[in-house]
Amino acid sequence: MLYTVKEVSTLSNVTIKTLHHYHKIGLLLPSEISEAGYRLYGTKELERLQQILLYRELDFSLEQIKQLLEGAPERLAILSQQEELLIIRKQRLETIIQTLGKSIACTEKGETMDNKDMFKGFESDKDWNEALKGQNQYLKETYDINSFEVQQADVQDINEQAAEAVAFMNEMANSLRAGLRHDNEKIVNLIRDHLIFLNEHGHSISAVDFAAQNKFFLSDDFHLSMLEGQQTGLAYYLSAAAEAFAIENK
Repeated sequence: MLYTVKEVSTLSNVTIKTLHHYHKIGLLLPSEISEAGYRLYGTKELERLQQILLYRELDFSLEQIKQLLEGAPERLAILSQQEELLIIRKQRLETIIQTLGKSIACTEKGETMDNKDMFKGFESDKDWNEALKGQNQYLKETYDINSFEVQQADVQDINEQAAEAVAFMNEMANSLRAGLRHDNEKIVNLIRDHLIFLNEHGHSISAVDFAAQNKFFLSDDFHLSMLEGQQTGLAYYLSAAAEAFAIENK
């Protein structure tokens, strides 16, 4: 049985535009194209799309996915590897969720979280790299690259950025609860130090970028819920503070 691009889009919840893009870059080719010019997909293409989506869920880039699927082993082997990676991610996310829960509890009580507990779930990528060992070997032999190896230095940097982000948001939430204006000198200094930190860690974000980002959060359900879940009004407070900072630092 063959499916049109619209039918594949409905089945997979992948947009038609994305499917067209996958075709354009050679990641997912249709089984055939009809005389009328319609892309048609068969079972093998649906299975490949599933593999692509699983790798996307693991945060692999499209180029990395394409490399992994080029001359790749049989479907069962790929699915087994993906299952192993997802189990590792699930275990890590469960640990991070527990860490987040403790962070929220400490923040609500006005307590300082133990530094040793603050970074549980971020400590090591040993298991992750071990799970990627076979794929890394394949890429090394085929393309002479080690695209997916995570270095310990990266983990340390992630830890630092996570700690700074938590501290920044906690200070913003505390300032809101204390009734400080969004353009208070303390808030200005908090944002300035936050942006300096981000730029020192390779993010290259300006005051205008930061304001635009926080304005976007107001219209994005996920980020809005996350910020408002920490403190009612925090998303709007942060957006107003970022906007005021950007105007003063053009």
